Amino acid sequence: MLNEIYQNLDPVAFSLGPLVVRWYGLAYVLGFALAAFVIYRVAKRWRLGMTEDDLLTLMVCAIIGVVLGARAGYVLFYGDGYYFAHPLEIFAFNQGGMSFHGGLAGLLAGGAVAARLTEIPFLTLADLGAIAAPLGLFFGRCANFVNGELWGAPTDWPIGVVFGGAAGMMPRHPSQLYEAVLEGLVIFCVLFALSRKMPPRPRGTFVGAFLLLYGVFRFLIEFVREPDAQLGYLWGGWLTMGQVLSAPLVIAGVAMLVYAAKRKLPQEGPRRFVRPPEPLEPASPEDPS
Repeated sequence: MLNEIYQNLDPVAFSLGPLVVRWYGLAYVLGFALAAFVIYRVAKRWRLGMTEDDLLTLMVCAIIGVVLGARAGYVLFYGDGYYFAHPLEIFAFNQGGMSFHGGLAGLLAGGAVAARLTEIPFLTLADLGAIAAPLGLFFGRCANFVNGELWGAPTDWPIGVVFGGAAGMMPRHPSQLYEAVLEGLVIFCVLFALSRKMPPRPRGTFVGAFLLLYGVFRFLIEFVREPDAQLGYLWGGWLTMGQVLSAPLVIAGVAMLVYAAKRKLPQEGPRRFVRPPEPLEPASPEDPS
């Protein structure tokens, strides 16, 4: 059933003359659009006072950080030296090659810039981003499935999919969909449900929970996901690069949850500069008041 669905999918969503729009590109657009909506709604519920300008600033910084970070992460962690020998290929975004872990680093860097520009505490922005980010992951992993990339290991399960091409003609785990459900839908539902509590949970709680859950889910899914061909298995023949990069996220997530529980910093909105009131002029002696 799932294999039949995949065989009827087209990576190209539609084309208008020379303009070709792929599902992968639409996944990014839809992911960022829904993330902005979720951030706005949660910030409003938390009564943070975030303006539309604040939201726009955050999204621009996030988009730039994710795209540049994801590409840089792929070049550094998965390129296996290829891009150092062909530096111009680094800018060939149309050929694919994006890394979640690099995108996460870029997102945090972009969030730090946005925090400075909007005067909203960094961890509050990070928490808002953590609640919304799984939606982008969901659409991104679905697009990976449509593209027939990042496939899983061979399997005899009924849901096995024949991806063809470099993946061969044997059925494989649709690991992209496993990740879409666990890294996307499950994490989003958990964090969004937690965000409903008022007053909001302490600053850092949501980003800590996101790092912990993502690290655990990604580490487990890597056991049924085919490692990148240029890297293969690492360190004794059973660890993948994805697992090596995900293990620190679990540690960071636990540390952030402990920090949030101990500090109990409240979620805060923009720290706007307020001009002090002008000093009152002293009353003149002739003034009857």
